Amino acid sequence: MALNISYKDSQFSIGDIVRVHQKIQEDAKTRIQVFEGTVMAISGQGSSKSFTVRRIGAGNIGIERIFPILSPVIDKVEVKTIGRVRRSKIYFIREKSARELAEITRPKEARAANKAGKPKKSSAKRKKSKKK
Repeated sequence: MALNISYKDSQFSIGDIVRVHQKIQEDAKTRIQVFEGTVMAISGQGSSKSFTVRRIGAGNIGIERIFPILSPVIDKVEVKTIGRVRRSKIYFIREKSARELAEITRPKEARAANKAGKPKKSSAKRKKSKKK
């Protein structure tokens, strides 16, 4: 079970938002198409290692792609945002909304700064006054 993976000069792990540049062959031309999403899982060993990337498409439909790490189709992988998760497979993000997913992939420092700015709710219980 791998928690991080390296491809050429970039290293990424589960929970990171990555941009995968893949080569698409159309007739005699080739072009680069970018697939941007959250790394959900890294599986396999050695030459059969692969990673799963999920993004939200048009109409709030989730799209998942599995990329073999040694595939000649992959041109490069860019890490856009470093996430912080505590699981090796984050399949639970399939049920999360976009706002909840942003909270998961946001760096720890940004979450702490956001919580510091919010006022805390008062935990003191109100006493009921007794009428005589």
